[in-house]
Amino acid sequence: MKVEYDKYYQTENLFGEPYPELLKFYSGIKNKGKLLDLGCGQGRDSIALAKIGYDVTGVDYSKVGIEQLIQIANENDLPIKGIVGDINEFSNFDEFDFILLDSMFHFGKREKETETELLKKIFNFAKPNSLITICIQSIGNKLQILNSIISATPNLKITDREEFNYKFEDKESNHSSVTKYEMVTIKKLKKR
Repeated sequence: MKVEYDKYYQTENLFGEPYPELLKFYSGIKNKGKLLDLGCGQGRDSIALAKIGYDVTGVDYSKVGIEQLIQIANENDLPIKGIVGDINEFSNFDEFDFILLDSMFHFGKREKETETELLKKIFNFAKPNSLITICIQSIGNKLQILNSIISATPNLKITDREEFNYKFEDKESNHSSVTKYEMVTIKKLKKR
């Protein structure tokens, strides 16, 4: 099956370095653990988080992205497992202490239902006390939709929110853009 991002990932490190805000947040966590990076792409977050002590599993539909991730992990002896697969089919959320979804939700007309169902599945099956971090563009009504899904789900608590700007630069086309983002971290609470 042809995957659109396989073409884009011919450019290594397409999206650049991880957000400094993301690294600061995860660096500040004392007890590192097993982290799931859904839609990991080429592994910009997975690689950085493994370097600071997390045992990372990255899942992405792009074979090219996962191959690049595994190559870098092997060259640097990093605790990263890469899985080529559809994130909507993944189900082992209860195996992880941390779940990261970086730029995975757009909530457009075509994907809103699928993305909402994925979020509900993650929230439902994540293990108690796990942290779920979502980095999302804070444009349009994306944050409003995300917040409504969170507030409609029992046993969740937002523990951290941080706004930041992401600057994308494509050196090949000389294109650059700045987008407002928000990083939302949710704790899955034990059932009462």
